[in-house]
Amino acid sequence: MTQAKQQNADADFEINQAALDYHANPRPGKISVEVSKSTRTQRDLALAYTPGVAEPVRRIADDPQDAYKYTAKGNLVAVITDGTAVLGLGNVGALAGKPVMEGKGVLFKHFAGIDVFDIEVNAKRPQEFIETVMRIAPTFGGINLEDIAAPHCFEIEQALIEQLDIPVFHDDQHGTAIIIAAGLLNALELQGKSLDSARIVVLGAGAAGIAAVRLLIAMGAHRDNFLVLDRKGVIHLGRKDLNPYKFGVAVETEARTLEDAMQGADVFIGVSGPDLVSPEMLASMADKPIVFALSNPVPEIRPEVAVKVRDDLVMATGRSDYPNQVNNVLGFPFIFRGALDVRASRINEDMQIAAVHALKDLTHQPVPQEVLDAYGLSALSFGPDYILPKPLDVRLKDVIPPAVARAAMDSGVARAAWPKDYPEK
Repeated sequence: MTQAKQQNADADFEINQAALDYHANPRPGKISVEVSKSTRTQRDLALAYTPGVAEPVRRIADDPQDAYKYTAKGNLVAVITDGTAVLGLGNVGALAGKPVMEGKGVLFKHFAGIDVFDIEVNAKRPQEFIETVMRIAPTFGGINLEDIAAPHCFEIEQALIEQLDIPVFHDDQHGTAIIIAAGLLNALELQGKSLDSARIVVLGAGAAGIAAVRLLIAMGAHRDNFLVLDRKGVIHLGRKDLNPYKFGVAVETEARTLEDAMQGADVFIGVSGPDLVSPEMLASMADKPIVFALSNPVPEIRPEVAVKVRDDLVMATGRSDYPNQVNNVLGFPFIFRGALDVRASRINEDMQIAAVHALKDLTHQPVPQEVLDAYGLSALSFGPDYILPKPLDVRLKDVIPPAVARAAMDSGVARAAWPKDYPEK
């Protein structure tokens, strides 16, 4: 074993052991349920349960919307998985996905004050999963689908959106796409390029890759300017092995390999696997390229390799130890916050695009000292190493929820008045 590999192995061992201790002590798990009302007296208990609880029951039976007034529904999200695509670990099963779902709950609560029940569903077929979520949905104000493998994730999400009257959001699809889009708009601005003319290569045709293509097209990218690749190469119209979701991103092209696709490309977006982009491929891209190598923990091409090949690129990864981390926590807690606060029936495309622009615009604002202190920086401003806000930027909660809520109201899916604690419309 080389010295570098030994150092990586030692580092992995250390963090793995620390993570096991973190999850096990002083009590197992990362989340808990707390009582939010007083239970100190006999009268408190009479109001919390029988006989007092009967009156809110009657009110909700008469008007289901009163559940938002008298229960925790309006601030409660279900984080639900079938365990088929957990992190980079694959199909580990529903129960093994529970630490990740609990972790998602931690992020919802910490960043946006949203309560979460994590739910792990043993379901072999999409319809079983859909039926399970349908039956438990009345409990929640929103559904966050998580770590569900493609192509089933597309079928599951679409069915639930159509059949439920609360937001259903597959974060691996739309959360990732929103952060990619925000960072890409800023990177294009820096490189003097435009979304409508940029030639874009997307390596990885799973949930994140296809969702990113769809969102970018909705925002003005030209469909024919995309080359999307899966394990078999470029997804082109001549292939006979495409499911409906891949067929939706297929184009007429002579390109067949990643090497072919990268020739003259303006943008590379990788949501695939480690070290799949060679220095030669990067060198073949157009002037002033944009590289989003988002495979975790090892990107498709490492920044230290990329900058030796191209000194004119803007680069992002999925890691926190490099500049420009594409991190879903920049989006999903605040998107749900805005949707819940106006009781949106769904998180539609308008709301997603509003979140994109809120993130993009925030990066152009002066960075507060507290953010600099949190990251040990003396200065930070919009530029090649800062195309997305930092996850610990407290302003995210101030700008994204109102933007999402405003889009919900403008697009007709909001069912509550403009929140009193939000800025004036």
